[in-house]
Amino acid sequence: MKRAVVAASLSSMLLLASCASYEPSPARDAGIGAAAGAAVGAMAHASNRTHGALAGAAIGALGGYLWSSHMEKQKRDLEQATKGTGVQVTQTPDNQLKLDVPSDVSFDVGRADIKPDFAPILDRFAQTLNDNKATKVRIIGHTDSTGSDAINDPLSVNRASSTRGYLASRGVDASRIAIDGRGSREPIADNGTEAGRAKNRRVEIFVGEAAPG
Repeated sequence: MKRAVVAASLSSMLLLASCASYEPSPARDAGIGAAAGAAVGAMAHASNRTHGALAGAAIGALGGYLWSSHMEKQKRDLEQATKGTGVQVTQTPDNQLKLDVPSDVSFDVGRADIKPDFAPILDRFAQTLNDNKATKVRIIGHTDSTGSDAINDPLSVNRASSTRGYLASRGVDASRIAIDGRGSREPIADNGTEAGRAKNRRVEIFVGEAAPG
């Protein structure tokens, strides 16, 4: 019975969230995310307390970011700084700022050192981070499918690490920056073509400002 009530509550919340036209609203997003997280956590608790907590936290985090005037300014500044470079700057549905940096800007094949074309972009990015110290950063490295996981997994992490190291050298507190590497497991293009492999060799950078608790 308890499962049915929780499931019905969760379904109703998700239906309301999906029917509304999207406009960034920290209070609404945080409320929906927190409620949904609590419902999922409660439902899973009946069978596995640990999994329930993790699932609730994961869904609740979707509403955990604030799109402030600082974030909007940071987005505009980065759009201007990266214009014509191939770097994509977007706002994610959960109010994070995302930079998608392709390989022709960021790294050569099989390498993790910063390319000259990437440096001025990171210089400007570091400045925006230093201007908005409330934000946290997550850097995720990716590779194409050439080579084995034994090569690609550490390479993707090293690319993220190099990016963090460069930002730290420009005054950004490294404790604000989390890194991860996904190897070749999350392609966005066909690894069967050179053009596709080039798109898959990339770095994704996420910036989030936590909503007030």
